[in-house]
Amino acid sequence: MADLTATSQGDGRSRRSLRDGEFDLEQVRTAVKGIRYGEVRVIIQDGVVVQIERVEKQRLR
Repeated sequence: MADLTATSQGDGRSRRSLRDGEFDLEQVRTAVKGIRYGEVRVIIQDGVVVQIERVEKQRLR
């Protein structure tokens, strides 16, 4: 299980430890699961996953 403890960077943002890479990967898997057509975009800043975007498209034919 990933350590979900956040540390302060002094600028209002929090940063998780590298052990949370497992947690990040699970979040990406969850975003990908169930998509037939679309995309999952992973946004990384300073080596840390900060955002996961999921766009699902519906094919009419």
